[in-house]
Amino acid sequence: MPPSPSCLVVGLGNPGPKYENTRHNVGFRVVDALADRLRVSSFDRSHQALVGWGQHKNRRIGLAKPLTFMNRSGQSVAALCEHYDVSPADLIVVVDDLNLPVGTIRLRPKGSSGGHNGLENVAHHLGTTAFPRLRIGIGDDFGSGEQSDYVLSPFTPSQEPHIEDAVQNAGDAILTSVRADLDTAMNQFN
Repeated sequence: MPPSPSCLVVGLGNPGPKYENTRHNVGFRVVDALADRLRVSSFDRSHQALVGWGQHKNRRIGLAKPLTFMNRSGQSVAALCEHYDVSPADLIVVVDDLNLPVGTIRLRPKGSSGGHNGLENVAHHLGTTAFPRLRIGIGDDFGSGEQSDYVLSPFTPSQEPHIEDAVQNAGDAILTSVRADLDTAMNQFN
């Protein structure tokens, strides 16, 4: 087993090719982009997740993508934290957010789920809302009763450049929080 990471970054999403490029999977996309930056060459299955290990400024970073589907992510996150001895304060959960404009990122040290079922499930299984989360705005351009279709659809061509920027900014914010601290990252990227 690898030693405990300095930080465990968990991107939330849904497994499988059907969901790969959907708005709901932007958390997976951030983890994949970080894996490229940190030269993480492989992910192994562990505790209902794909887990890879990277290094940044002499600090070990765990990268994880739960395979439990969004609304049950907490099962995997809690098991990973227990197995790798990661406290909630050393976790960063990356999720999509309907309440933020497309491409906006918001890093917070704790807080409510804001109606996000994945975050709600993580908080339930960890027994606390005191864990850092990075939200990526996916907008709310959908009609009444169309939320599920919206989050499970791909970004539009006009949204894609904003999301690419957000994924890069999210990676920068995460690496800043690892190198410096969460407050520095929030001041710089929120």
